[in-house]
Amino acid sequence: MIVTGLHASRTHKLTPGQKEANRVLAVGRAPVEHGFAHLKNWRILTKLRSDPARATQLLRALFVLTNLEVNR
Repeated sequence: MIVTGLHASRTHKLTPGQKEANRVLAVGRAPVEHGFAHLKNWRILTKLRSDPARATQLLRALFVLTNLEVNR
């Protein structure tokens, strides 16, 4: 299931509750998007041609290395 934020239009403005719901969603989504942005720095992923299990192991290792680098 994909959860997206609520959108306002010219005739339909968002209520304060809907704005808060969008804010909560953005807070949860930001770290994930930052993680993917950091992974794009690893050029090995552009040439990755292996089975999904091996790719999952590689991605987990890259996440660990990325977290070590970011949290320094």
